Amino acid sequence: MSFAPSDHLQQEVTELISHYPEDQKRSASLMILHAIQEQEGFISGEAMKWAADKIGIQPLNLYELVTFYPMLREEKTGKYVLKVCRTLSCALAGSKDLHKNLCGKLKLNSEIHSIQTTEDGKFSIEFAECLGACEFAPCMLAGKTLHKCLTEEKVDQFLESL
Repeated sequence: MSFAPSDHLQQEVTELISHYPEDQKRSASLMILHAIQEQEGFISGEAMKWAADKIGIQPLNLYELVTFYPMLREEKTGKYVLKVCRTLSCALAGSKDLHKNLCGKLKLNSEIHSIQTTEDGKFSIEFAECLGACEFAPCMLAGKTLHKCLTEEKVDQFLESL
Protein backbone atom coordinates (compact mmCIF):
# COMPACT_ATOMS: atom_id res chain seq x y z
CA MET A 1 0.00 0.00 0.00
CA SER A 2 1.44 3.37 -0.91
CA PHE A 3 0.45 6.79 0.27
CA ALA A 4 -0.27 9.35 -2.44
CA PRO A 5 -1.50 12.67 -1.08
CA SER A 6 -4.12 14.38 -3.20
CA ASP A 7 -3.48 17.85 -4.57
CA HIS A 8 -6.05 19.11 -2.08
CA LEU A 9 -4.20 17.52 0.85
CA GLN A 10 -0.87 18.91 -0.31
CA GLN A 11 -2.39 22.39 -0.55
CA GLU A 12 -4.04 22.04 2.85
CA VAL A 13 -0.79 20.94 4.51
CA THR A 14 1.13 23.77 2.87
CA GLU A 15 -1.49 26.19 4.17
CA LEU A 16 -1.35 24.72 7.70
CA ILE A 17 2.43 24.95 7.80
CA SER A 18 2.38 28.54 6.55
CA HIS A 19 0.83 29.70 9.82
CA TYR A 20 4.03 28.94 11.74
CA PRO A 21 7.57 30.29 11.62
CA GLU A 22 10.10 28.04 9.86
CA ASP A 23 11.55 26.80 13.16
CA GLN A 24 8.08 25.93 14.56
CA LYS A 25 6.50 24.01 11.66
CA ARG A 26 6.08 20.99 13.93
CA SER A 27 3.29 22.93 15.66
CA ALA A 28 1.08 21.97 12.71
CA SER A 29 1.59 18.24 13.39
CA LEU A 30 -1.83 17.41 14.84
CA MET A 31 -3.70 19.41 12.22
CA ILE A 32 -1.73 17.69 9.46
CA LEU A 33 -2.47 14.27 10.94
CA HIS A 34 -6.18 15.11 11.07
CA ALA A 35 -6.07 16.24 7.44
CA ILE A 36 -4.41 12.98 6.39
CA GLN A 37 -6.94 10.92 8.30
CA GLU A 38 -9.78 12.93 6.78
CA GLN A 39 -8.52 12.02 3.30
CA GLU A 40 -7.41 8.43 3.91
CA GLY A 41 -9.58 7.29 6.81
CA PHE A 42 -6.44 6.42 8.79
CA ILE A 43 -2.76 7.41 9.04
CA SER A 44 -0.30 4.94 7.55
CA GLY A 45 3.42 4.80 8.26
CA GLU A 46 4.03 6.13 4.76
CA ALA A 47 1.72 9.07 5.43
CA MET A 48 3.57 9.81 8.68
CA LYS A 49 6.88 9.77 6.78
CA TRP A 50 5.49 12.12 4.13
CA ALA A 51 4.15 14.52 6.77
CA ALA A 52 7.37 14.37 8.80
CA ASP A 53 9.37 15.29 5.70
CA LYS A 54 7.04 18.24 5.10
CA ILE A 55 7.61 19.67 8.58
CA GLY A 56 11.21 18.61 9.09
CA ILE A 57 10.84 16.13 11.95
CA GLN A 58 11.30 12.40 12.40
CA PRO A 59 8.34 10.10 11.59
CA LEU A 60 8.65 8.77 15.15
CA ASN A 61 7.51 12.18 16.44
CA LEU A 62 4.26 11.80 14.51
CA TYR A 63 3.90 8.13 15.46
CA GLU A 64 3.99 9.22 19.11
CA LEU A 65 1.00 11.50 18.47
CA VAL A 66 -0.93 8.91 16.47
CA THR A 67 -0.52 6.30 19.21
CA PHE A 68 -1.29 8.77 22.03
CA TYR A 69 -4.51 10.34 20.77
CA PRO A 70 -7.42 7.88 20.48
CA MET A 71 -9.10 9.84 17.70
CA LEU A 72 -6.15 9.14 15.40
CA ARG A 73 -5.99 5.74 13.68
CA GLU A 74 -3.23 3.61 12.19
CA GLU A 75 -5.66 1.17 10.61
CA LYS A 76 -8.43 1.56 8.09
CA THR A 77 -11.90 1.75 9.60
CA GLY A 78 -15.33 1.05 8.23
CA LYS A 79 -17.31 3.57 6.23
CA TYR A 80 -19.28 4.40 9.39
CA VAL A 81 -17.37 4.68 12.69
CA LEU A 82 -19.60 4.31 15.74
CA LYS A 83 -18.25 5.48 19.09
CA VAL A 84 -20.37 4.47 22.06
CA CYS A 85 -19.74 6.62 25.14
CA ARG A 86 -18.80 4.55 28.18
CA THR A 87 -18.21 7.13 30.90
CA LEU A 88 -20.34 7.40 34.02
CA SER A 89 -23.58 9.03 32.82
CA CYS A 90 -23.79 6.89 29.70
CA ALA A 91 -22.74 3.74 31.56
CA LEU A 92 -25.49 4.27 34.12
CA ALA A 93 -27.99 4.89 31.30
CA GLY A 94 -27.12 1.63 29.55
CA SER A 95 -24.25 2.23 27.14
CA LYS A 96 -22.85 -1.26 27.78
CA ASP A 97 -26.16 -2.78 26.63
CA LEU A 98 -26.19 -0.37 23.69
CA HIS A 99 -22.70 -1.53 22.66
CA LYS A 100 -23.68 -5.18 23.12
CA ASN A 101 -26.80 -4.69 20.99
CA LEU A 102 -24.86 -2.95 18.22
CA CYS A 103 -22.17 -5.64 18.24
CA GLY A 104 -24.82 -8.35 18.05
CA LYS A 105 -26.51 -6.74 15.07
CA LEU A 106 -23.18 -6.17 13.32
CA LYS A 107 -21.84 -9.66 14.18
CA LEU A 108 -18.95 -8.28 16.24
CA ASN A 109 -17.63 -9.33 19.65
CA SER A 110 -19.19 -7.21 22.40
CA GLU A 111 -16.37 -8.18 24.79
CA ILE A 112 -13.88 -6.22 22.68
CA HIS A 113 -13.91 -2.56 23.67
CA SER A 114 -11.32 -1.34 21.18
CA ILE A 115 -12.20 -0.70 17.57
CA GLN A 116 -13.41 -3.57 15.42
CA THR A 117 -14.76 -3.55 11.89
CA THR A 118 -17.41 -5.64 10.18
CA GLU A 119 -16.30 -8.09 7.52
CA ASP A 120 -17.91 -6.01 4.77
CA GLY A 121 -15.99 -2.92 5.92
CA LYS A 122 -19.17 -0.92 6.37
CA PHE A 123 -19.09 -0.35 10.16
CA SER A 124 -16.46 0.07 12.84
CA ILE A 125 -17.48 0.25 16.48
CA GLU A 126 -15.66 1.05 19.69
CA PHE A 127 -16.23 2.36 23.16
CA ALA A 128 -15.16 5.98 23.58
CA GLU A 129 -14.44 8.16 26.55
CA CYS A 130 -16.78 11.03 27.32
CA LEU A 131 -18.50 12.51 24.29
CA GLY A 132 -19.52 15.56 26.32
CA ALA A 133 -23.26 14.96 26.18
CA CYS A 134 -23.98 13.52 29.62
CA GLU A 135 -27.49 14.99 29.69
CA PHE A 136 -28.32 12.92 26.59
CA ALA A 137 -27.09 9.55 27.88
CA PRO A 138 -26.60 7.07 26.47
CA CYS A 139 -25.11 8.60 23.36
CA MET A 140 -23.07 7.57 20.37
CA LEU A 141 -21.01 9.46 17.84
CA ALA A 142 -21.47 8.20 14.26
CA GLY A 143 -18.98 10.02 12.10
CA LYS A 144 -19.53 13.64 13.13
CA THR A 145 -23.15 13.19 14.21
CA LEU A 146 -24.05 12.78 17.87
CA HIS A 147 -26.99 10.44 18.53
CA LYS A 148 -28.66 11.19 21.85
CA CYS A 149 -30.86 9.39 24.38
CA LEU A 150 -30.46 6.12 22.53
CA THR A 151 -32.73 3.16 22.89
CA GLU A 152 -32.58 -0.19 21.14
CA GLU A 153 -35.33 0.99 18.80
CA LYS A 154 -33.46 4.20 17.89
CA VAL A 155 -30.30 2.20 17.20
CA ASP A 156 -32.23 -0.23 14.99
CA GLN A 157 -33.71 2.70 13.03
CA PHE A 158 -30.29 4.28 12.67
CA LEU A 159 -28.70 1.07 11.34
CA GLU A 160 -31.59 0.53 8.93
CA SER A 161 -31.15 4.07 7.58
CA LEU A 162 -27.62 3.20 6.51
